[in-house]
Amino acid sequence: MISTFSRVSPRPWAVIAATLAGLAVAAPASAWEPEKPVEFVVPAGTGGGADQMARFIQGVVAKNNLMKQPIIVVNKSGGAGAEGFLDVKGDKGNPHKIVITLSNLFTTPLATGVPFNWRDLTPVQMLALDQFVLWVNADSPHKTAKEYFDAIKAAPPNTMKMGGTGSKQEDQIITAMIEKAAGKKVTYIPFKGGGDVAVQLVGNHINSTVNNPIEAESHWRAGKLRALCVFDKAAMPYKTKLTATQAWADVPTCASAGLPVDYVMLRGIFMAPGVKPEQVAFYIDLFKKVRALPEWKDFMDKGAFNTTALAGPEFVDWLGKNEQMHRVLMKESGFLAQ
Repeated sequence: MISTFSRVSPRPWAVIAATLAGLAVAAPASAWEPEKPVEFVVPAGTGGGADQMARFIQGVVAKNNLMKQPIIVVNKSGGAGAEGFLDVKGDKGNPHKIVITLSNLFTTPLATGVPFNWRDLTPVQMLALDQFVLWVNADSPHKTAKEYFDAIKAAPPNTMKMGGTGSKQEDQIITAMIEKAAGKKVTYIPFKGGGDVAVQLVGNHINSTVNNPIEAESHWRAGKLRALCVFDKAAMPYKTKLTATQAWADVPTCASAGLPVDYVMLRGIFMAPGVKPEQVAFYIDLFKKVRALPEWKDFMDKGAFNTTALAGPEFVDWLGKNEQMHRVLMKESGFLAQ
């Protein structure tokens, strides 16, 4: 099915991939460095996974003196992140602006028709892949993913309420995948950010969420939420107990727990178009230093991230494949812009 979609012409990408390949091999310290504060754009609301990661990076870079200029985090969430993407796209050649991307890198242009594609930016680094966990309130009658899935199948259409971040983005795509597997519609309720979504579930205003681990972890620790399964092909490896009885490693995969759905999300860094190779090299080296910090390992552990990291042509290849995957998922869900 994926092969039925035409590929974008690779004419500038052979050059970019070759340049990135050279940068990614050794990621040497760059002769260039920022000459003024760096704006770190978050194309999402405050409190969500992307926002938390950006602010964590801002803090550890400053704490460890990894660059002379400060990083300033700016949230530009309008239009499902289109505001942020278009801002960076339009700032051609500006090396003092970076953007952290989630999978709305793919979903926003597909859902809205906004004139943006990930190829309009300069890929720098996949930092990690973020997980999605199926959450219910701690007082929910559903103790397992199978019980939850069976409840959807048994209930009248649109009885169950799933909360998520935004519309026609990752959370709603996963919801649509659950609906397809169950053969039953649920009511999807969009909120501005992952933090709001978690609070709504704690308050029992919705029946479930598919929040990232880091967005709901504090409520899980406090005994307010229950983690039913993770939407990945493999269980999370983190074995430190975060609740009285559970570590992330104790959360089963959704497929193994009776809910046949899997999905992971990008956490990546891009720059504006038209930046110079030595400027890209600076940020590759910067994020190499960040990922070597013990604080980064702790952050990965706490947020239960899939620690896959890519740069260069491998990152470009991953982006192309995942764009096509999202096109298929969104077409099947009826989310493509008309």
